[in-house]
Amino acid sequence: MKDAWLAAAEPARRQILQLLAQAGELTAGDIAEHFTSTRSATSQHLAVLLAAGLVQVRPDGRRRHYRLNGEGLTRLRTEIESFWTSELSDLAADASRVHESRTPKGKVS
Repeated sequence: MKDAWLAAAEPARRQILQLLAQAGELTAGDIAEHFTSTRSATSQHLAVLLAAGLVQVRPDGRRRHYRLNGEGLTRLRTEIESFWTSELSDLAADASRVHESRTPKGKVS
């Protein structure tokens, strides 16, 4: 399996993941229509996402239908969440307190 971080870091591949999140399942051709690059380039992006375990493919004759791989995305999310330490939670709480102290009473920002 390829590195899911590297696979998801590339902007076109992130856009493919977003398209699949919205649509549920799309053919490679349907995905390629959202890009100005060649269908071959889109197929290469899909191959990287597949190797990284972030998408699944369902062959249907000559067509290939892609959808998100929940297990792969869960693994990636767990890795990302491992960076959310108590220090980051403390920083977020401090930022919220500073924001609240600077917001005049009765006003919503």
